[in-house]
Amino acid sequence: MMRKATVAALSTALMQAAALQAGEAEVVSAHAQCQQRVCRFEVTLRHEDTGWDHYANRWQVLSPDGEVLGTRELLHPHVQEQPFTRSLTGVAVPEGINEVLIRARDSVHGEAKPRVKVIIP
Repeated sequence: MMRKATVAALSTALMQAAALQAGEAEVVSAHAQCQQRVCRFEVTLRHEDTGWDHYANRWQVLSPDGEVLGTRELLHPHVQEQPFTRSLTGVAVPEGINEVLIRARDSVHGEAKPRVKVIIP
């Protein structure tokens, strides 16, 4: 019985280590198409999704001062699809803001530090 518990604990530890190795989600590219300050964003992310325990689960459009203008939730892992692109429509960008930031997030590390600037056309 002790042996099964040890194997289970080792297995859990190895899965947690693999999840941490995947690192933060990365924004590979981002583009905006806008009409009258309402924009559609296409964002490409890369993340070594390992499954439901560790995957890129969101990206956001932020104003330069950090206000969240839009959020795209990613509802499942993309283990076999890397990098992957998803869009978000209907993002209102206030007058006077000429660029926004795209921030990625994963289910283990949270918000990624590097952010990508997108010029608002």
